[in-house]
Amino acid sequence: MLHAFKFERHDFLAVPLAKLMAGVTRDHDFDALVPVPMHPARQRRRGYNQAELLARALGRELSLPCNPALVKKSAERKTQSTLARAARAGNVRGVFEASAAAHGLSLLVVDDICTTGETLRACALALIERGASRVCAISAAKAT
Repeated sequence: MLHAFKFERHDFLAVPLAKLMAGVTRDHDFDALVPVPMHPARQRRRGYNQAELLARALGRELSLPCNPALVKKSAERKTQSTLARAARAGNVRGVFEASAAAHGLSLLVVDDICTTGETLRACALALIERGASRVCAISAAKAT
């Protein structure tokens, strides 16, 4: 199901997945939701960002704004799922740039699938470096 959501444009799955995520989200004290960004070239090829679809749907469920402009992906690298676990941290190191608008905000980073957590960690680090007061993360699934 997640493969179809991510790669086969089954975007209608965003709402039920977001409802499930909202059901396990105990802390709603965030200023905004931030989807894990895709590099613009990759997003143009795919046609959408599945993390942004989830974040927007989750935002509606939690009555929180979704702000994809808070983090951008500045470099296109290999897809994390194609790499060995040990190579994933280096693949995302330094590729995310956060906006100064993140300063002082409590943010929830949203992704579709978390495997090693390196992508979420790299996004969170970029936001913290820009002065976010708190950064947490949530994903629809945890891969092993």
